[in-house]
Amino acid sequence: MAWIVTVIAFVVAGVAYSRAYRAGLAEQQAVTRAELADRQAKAAEARTAALLDEIRQLARKRIPAAALALSHPSATVPGLREAAEVDGGAALLLTEAVQAARTAVLEERGRVDAAARAAMRGTSAKIQSLLNQSQQLLHELQHEYDDPRILQLDFRNELALRRTQSTAVLCDAWPGLARQNSPLVEIVLGAQSRVAGYERIKVSNHLRDERLALAARAAEPLAIALAELLANATAYSHPDTDVQVTIQQSAGRGAFLVVDDAGIGMDEDALERARALLAGPAEVLLTELGDPPQTGFAVVGRLVVQYGFDCHIEASPFGGMRTILRVPAHLLTVLDEDRDLSALAPAPVSAAADRPAPAAAPGAESGSDGAEDPTGLPSRRRRAPRRTPAAPAGARAAEPATGQMPRTPEAAGASWAALQQGTLNGRSVTGRPAAPDTGARDHQDDQGDDEK
Repeated sequence: MAWIVTVIAFVVAGVAYSRAYRAGLAEQQAVTRAELADRQAKAAEARTAALLDEIRQLARKRIPAAALALSHPSATVPGLREAAEVDGGAALLLTEAVQAARTAVLEERGRVDAAARAAMRGTSAKIQSLLNQSQQLLHELQHEYDDPRILQLDFRNELALRRTQSTAVLCDAWPGLARQNSPLVEIVLGAQSRVAGYERIKVSNHLRDERLALAARAAEPLAIALAELLANATAYSHPDTDVQVTIQQSAGRGAFLVVDDAGIGMDEDALERARALLAGPAEVLLTELGDPPQTGFAVVGRLVVQYGFDCHIEASPFGGMRTILRVPAHLLTVLDEDRDLSALAPAPVSAAADRPAPAAAPGAESGSDGAEDPTGLPSRRRRAPRRTPAAPAGARAAEPATGQMPRTPEAAGASWAALQQGTLNGRSVTGRPAAPDTGARDHQDDQGDDEK
C-alpha cells in the first residue's frame, strides 16, 4: 500500500508543478504583451507627434515657401523634417498637399493676371486714342503758332503715347498704329524721337542700300521695340555719355540694329533674366515685373515672338551693355526710287566716305581722335565734347563766326539742330514728330523700364 501512496504523491506533485509552470508562463506572456503594447503605444504617440509637426511645418513653412518659389526660383522649399518618423503614405500625402497648393496658386495668379491684362488693355486703348487726338491737335497748332512750348508739349505727348503702346503690347493688344512700308533708317529715327534724352543717341548708317525698308505690318512693332531698348540704354548710362545705334545689313540674314551704351552694366542674375525676357517666354505675369513694373524687356520679348525678330544682350566694349536687334530678311523690302527719304535720315557711311575729306588744320596731330578708321568699321565717339586745339591765326579764320564746334558729317545732327531752333522742316515721313530740344534734362522722369 505504501507504494500506491507514493505514486499518488508523485502524480499530485507533477500536476501541481505543471500548473505552476503554466501559470508562470502565462504571467510572463502577459508581461511581454503589456510591454509590447506599451512600446507600440509610445511609437504611435511619436508618429502622431511627428505627423503633427510635419503638418505644422507644411502650413507654416512648406506651402508659403512653395508659393514664393513660383516668383523667385532661387527660394528653397523645405522638405519633411523627420522623414523616418512618418510612414510612406503620410509622406506622400504631405508632398501631394504641397503640389496641390502650388497648382492652386498658379491657377489663381493666372486668373488675376488675365483680369488685370483685360482691364489694362481696355484702358490703354482709350488712353491711346485720346493721345492720338491730342497729337493731331498739336500738329495743327504747330502750323498756326510759332511757339517752342508746343513742341515741348508734343514731345511729352509722344512719351506718354510710347508708354501706353508698350502697356498695350504687354497685354497682348495691337500696337494701335498702321504704317506703310517704311525705310529702316526712318524707323530708327522715329524710335529715337520717343525717348527722353534723345539728343544723346547717335545713329550710324552702315546700310549698303539706303532704301532698305521694313514691311508695313512690322514697321510699328520694330519702332516700339527699339524705343524700349533706347529708353533702357539712356536711363542706365551717364547723362554725359552717348548711346550709339548702328544700322547694319547682312547678306541673307536681314538687318541688325546694334545699341551700345556706356552704362552701369548688369550682373549675371540680371543678365540671365534679361535674356529670358528678350527670348519671348510663353507667359510673363504682370506681378513678376516688379513694383513699379519694369516692362521694357518683356515688351521686346512679346514683339520678338509675334513678329519674328531676334534680340540678344551682352556686355558692351564701351563698358555698358550691347543689345542686338535682328530683323529677318523676309520682313525687309526695298522702296521705289520715287519715294523720298526723310531729311533726318543720315546718309550711309560708305557714301559719306566717298566725299573729299576736309583739309587738316596746320599743326594738327596725325593721331587725332577725329581720324577715320581705315577699316571702315563703326567707331566710338568721345563721350564729352573736346575743345578744338589751338591753331595758327590763318586756320582760325576758317572757323565759324559763331564760335561753335564744327558740325559732324551726319545729317541727323544738323536736322536736330534745326528742330531745336523751332523749325518744322524736320518732320519724318514715318508719321512721328521729331522731339524738340528743351534745353534741360527735365524729361529724365521717363526713364527706361528695364532692370540692370
